[in-house]
Amino acid sequence: MTEPSSIEVIDPATNETVTTVALASAEETDAAVARARAAQPAWSARPPGERAALLRAFAAEIDTHLDELAELEVRNAGHPITQARAEAAQARDVLAYFAGAPERNSGKQIPTPGGWSVTFAEPLGVVGVIVPWNFPMPILTWGAAPALAAGNTVVVKPAELTPLTAVRLGELARAAGLPEGVLQVVPGTGAVAGERLVRHPDVAKIAFTGSTSVGKRIMAACAEDMKRVTLELGGKSANIVFADADLERAAAAAPYGVFDNAGQDCCARSRLLVQRSVFDRFMELMEPAVAGVAVGDPWNTGTEMGPLISAAHRDRVASYVPDGAPVAMRGSVPDGPGFWFPPTVLAPVSPADPAVTDEIFGPVVAVLPFDTEEEAVRIANTTDTGLSGSIWTRDVGRALRVSRGVAAGNLSVNSHSAVRHWTPFGGVKQSGIGRELGPDALDAFTETKTVFVADDT
Repeated sequence: MTEPSSIEVIDPATNETVTTVALASAEETDAAVARARAAQPAWSARPPGERAALLRAFAAEIDTHLDELAELEVRNAGHPITQARAEAAQARDVLAYFAGAPERNSGKQIPTPGGWSVTFAEPLGVVGVIVPWNFPMPILTWGAAPALAAGNTVVVKPAELTPLTAVRLGELARAAGLPEGVLQVVPGTGAVAGERLVRHPDVAKIAFTGSTSVGKRIMAACAEDMKRVTLELGGKSANIVFADADLERAAAAAPYGVFDNAGQDCCARSRLLVQRSVFDRFMELMEPAVAGVAVGDPWNTGTEMGPLISAAHRDRVASYVPDGAPVAMRGSVPDGPGFWFPPTVLAPVSPADPAVTDEIFGPVVAVLPFDTEEEAVRIANTTDTGLSGSIWTRDVGRALRVSRGVAAGNLSVNSHSAVRHWTPFGGVKQSGIGRELGPDALDAFTETKTVFVADDT
């Protein structure tokens, strides 16, 4: 089967074609890697302060184009404009944060008998960053910013469905002064450009965000030549509400823990666990909150949820809510074109129901009762994934016990926060390997070299 040479970018809210983007061939991907490899020694050799200044200039360039980038994301991904502006700002902030890293990327001096040892944090070389379609702008910078700060060069492969902001960020990097070959964006299919990046002998590391199934295939391919990987994969996170919680607050927040970005979020709290003694009251409180989620025109600043990314994905999400499904409550969606799916709450559901066990990646949440703290932790841990989750309680001791008991890389108490660019982010079990963001992110893009110097030289 011949791979396409271009792809039509579709506006998910209107079904209209936004533009056509050329897709890179294997040869063009190889050429990008060759340019990155040629540029890497000079980029790494630049004084740390110069690399820092260029990353700050890149962040400033994004800041100048925040509205343009946000508008591109509305058209390409269907994100509500307010959300898209926040995502563009996060891309800027991630770059600004890691602009402080080159001058702090220090090693250690370790006392050693007969001399002394020092360590150096050395760049890996060329890094491939494979970006998903659900949050194209910020996730590009999660991989690229620390990699660049550490002295690597980067080749980005955006998702086929959402290449527009990635392409524009590549242009802004060059406008900010990053040398040619240091950061390149190569739109292409996973089967061609993505596969070539993963298997290219001159690519030292892959940073991939996407589904667990694809992440496993990437990990297996990288293992053939011991290529380093960071994988941020799927999730089926639990939102646990105890009887002693502020029920009004928890119920008002619950829809936004799963319906943000139309549920197209690996951190989505798509399993809602409610202590049985307050189950009925909680459901009563949540109903107006679900009905109140503003689903509609992404260009409206009051819109809170937009469409799904494609017709095929809408069909997949709908398969989890067949005729006769136990729909406890449901929001509304606009009439007319667009890949819309209403916010949907399922209850009662069997723990074995696919809506409970599978990552739906859409605005569907399954509600389950529990009796004890131990049971809540057990239910929360009955998945192969462990990315995020929330715990609602006024009991500090319980919050700490449950936080330690739930197998997840990121948890929130009395909130649904998941990602802050100054703290580590990543999952356990099949939600991935490694951590992005925060002060330790450079470790994922460097190798430690130890040098011993004898003291009698």
